[in-house]
Amino acid sequence: MTDINTKSTDSPTENDEETTSPVSLSGKHEHILTLMELFYFAYRDFTGDGDEVLAKIGYGRAHHRVIHFVHHYPGLRVAELLSILKITKQSLARVLKQLVDEDYITQKPGQQDRRERLLYTTQKGQELATQLAKPQINRFEHSINQLSKKEQETVEKFLFSLIQQGNRHDVINLMAQNGHEPYSDISKKHSSKSALKKK
Repeated sequence: MTDINTKSTDSPTENDEETTSPVSLSGKHEHILTLMELFYFAYRDFTGDGDEVLAKIGYGRAHHRVIHFVHHYPGLRVAELLSILKITKQSLARVLKQLVDEDYITQKPGQQDRRERLLYTTQKGQELATQLAKPQINRFEHSINQLSKKEQETVEKFLFSLIQQGNRHDVINLMAQNGHEPYSDISKKHSSKSALKKK
């Protein structure tokens, strides 16, 4: 009786070669794939900077993102935070409840609409946000300082261009709250349109 576990000694068929061989890419795509992989590894190490701190208090990257944006944009509405993070209400509610219960974030009623809940970091939350941001700032500062001003602008423009086009104006409006404006032609055009609307 034939042993069904015995591997065939036949040479690979043409179909086998198709399934095991890497996909052939043009020179252009190989370069893009290289950039994609570099972006992945850079993002892996960037987000990893805070993982050890988060792990000590039983938190994950979702908590990090919430703390970051609430800290840097005090008074943020829950709806605005949902729009920034692009996660479900249920996911945010779970993370936010934990951060509020453990005194990292506090909720205050809106001045115009008392039903609104505006988010702020507490003293404890501010300390955590600073602790998480410091190694990431150091990583960016070390890398960006090796570039010329023109090269820095190119990096900023490239990162901005990776944002989905329909989300770019929202990003510009959010960052403008802290006086920041991404270096890009789209950002400049948006600023011009906003100025015209005010006249």
